[in-house]
Amino acid sequence: MQHVKTGFNSIVKYLSTKKETDRRRIGLLVDGPNVLRKEFNVNLEEIRDVLKEYGNVKVGRVFLNQYASDKLVEAIENNGFEPIICSSDVDVRLAVEGMELVYNPTIDTIALVTRDADFKPLLTKANEHGKETIIFGVEPGFSTALRNSSDYVVILENNEMNYYEEEENDRSHIIKASTTI
Repeated sequence: MQHVKTGFNSIVKYLSTKKETDRRRIGLLVDGPNVLRKEFNVNLEEIRDVLKEYGNVKVGRVFLNQYASDKLVEAIENNGFEPIICSSDVDVRLAVEGMELVYNPTIDTIALVTRDADFKPLLTKANEHGKETIIFGVEPGFSTALRNSSDYVVILENNEMNYYEEEENDRSHIIKASTTI
């Protein structure tokens, strides 16, 4: 049986129940060319706000290719993120920065915004090193491998934010919540 909970507050409440007594220290990495497209309408401010309810975003980087417009770079900076302009492969740079977070003792949660299965090894390594992982995946085309490799999954689709959670005894159970962003 599938349970549906709606609204932005539902997502915030869901993640806030995952808080420990100490606030989580989050490193957020965004795969810009893969998710910051008009057809996806991803709102980085909403993602940051959801994560702020869960912990403190200590690192917030958006990786872009050399073709990113000046307006996009400015918007990213205005939202409090650090734009990283890559002259070569964005995925490689993001993976390297992600591995630095895996070995950074001041970060205990790694959040990725992507659709790309190329980052599955990064999530696996983060989990091996005791880091908590949150993936914000974008549909259509979100990798099932990523979904199954992360501790918490939030799906961004059709201007809605949905989270998926497995029940303790039934790994196939999904709880879905949505909100307009």
